[in-house]
Amino acid sequence: MSQLSGFSQDKERRFPNCRIFLLGMMPRSLFALVVFLCATLTRAEEPTTSSTSSISREVKDIFEKAAKAVVKIRGTDAYGELSGTGFFIDAAGTIYTAFSVGGDTDNITVEFDGKKYPAHVLLADLRSGIAILKIELATPSLPIGKSQQIEVATPVITIGYPLDLAETPSFGMIAGFDRKFLGNYLNTTHLRVNLPTQRGEAGAPLLNFKGEVVGILVASIDNGSACYALPIDAAEKIHHDFIRFGEARHGWIGIKVATAEKPVESSTTEMTEMMADTPAFSCGIKAGDILLQVGNVKVHEPEDVIDASFFLTAGDTVPIIVSRGGEKLTFEITAGRHPASLYAPKAATLTPHDGIPLQLDFTRRTP
Repeated sequence: MSQLSGFSQDKERRFPNCRIFLLGMMPRSLFALVVFLCATLTRAEEPTTSSTSSISREVKDIFEKAAKAVVKIRGTDAYGELSGTGFFIDAAGTIYTAFSVGGDTDNITVEFDGKKYPAHVLLADLRSGIAILKIELATPSLPIGKSQQIEVATPVITIGYPLDLAETPSFGMIAGFDRKFLGNYLNTTHLRVNLPTQRGEAGAPLLNFKGEVVGILVASIDNGSACYALPIDAAEKIHHDFIRFGEARHGWIGIKVATAEKPVESSTTEMTEMMADTPAFSCGIKAGDILLQVGNVKVHEPEDVIDASFFLTAGDTVPIIVSRGGEKLTFEITAGRHPASLYAPKAATLTPHDGIPLQLDFTRRTP
């Protein structure tokens, strides 16, 4: 007979998270062990519950603070009425939104603090997929973060106006950093976010857990089950161009690259051609040089040139660093205007009447 089987069945005791039947008088040592195990199980559940509550509180706090600077945008285009989302980036009423909301849109109004205000378009840039609007009013604003500081699995929040409803928070995480979509190159790296999107959320801010903007919702993918956001660093580049020149000035240097047989200083990017009538032509760079850096962007693989090109501003002189025969050389090149900014091809198709994020249909371009 086991040690427990001879106990009388006259007592029952309950402990949190487990039920123990004490039949008669349990030996003190065994009783202590059972109590210890119950307490351990209780503590094991506490971190999960605490973590969930903590995340919920953080999301709620960020939503309550940030929602004050997020606005609903209405307008009309060739297909009829549309609506979307935007957010203030300064105290003077400047708004970031998606190109699909503020690009080819007329009669734009912004709903803020229970009132409607007329807005005008400062800049609509198809290549980046964003638009910058303005209302004449002192406004709250969202702090701008650094998209380069986020990583895969970083939790993020967006606040938008889905289906023409009230401002709504959504929670997700960074799933990847993509330069291609369905085999075609994007104009710069986009943030792929495991976060569902709905009609009306184009232009919504993507926030980190500090409440800082790290991206702008510009595209839905896979029927809205996930989305792409333009990194806020890319949007800020466009905004800085506007402040300096009153327009977006996409730059380029006109090079073609391929994968080198051997890496040099961690770069496998080999120059293959300096295109005629471009800034790179006759600048001294030669085919076979290994590209190490363009402007402030270090190059490790050929696709890095896509981001390097996006962050060039036409008219600025930038250093181009290459390796040739074991020697590091620096060339100063004045960036020209990117052909895509002069004759912008249709980079996305807009769905009539719904103001949803852009459905991606990008074509490959030469950096």
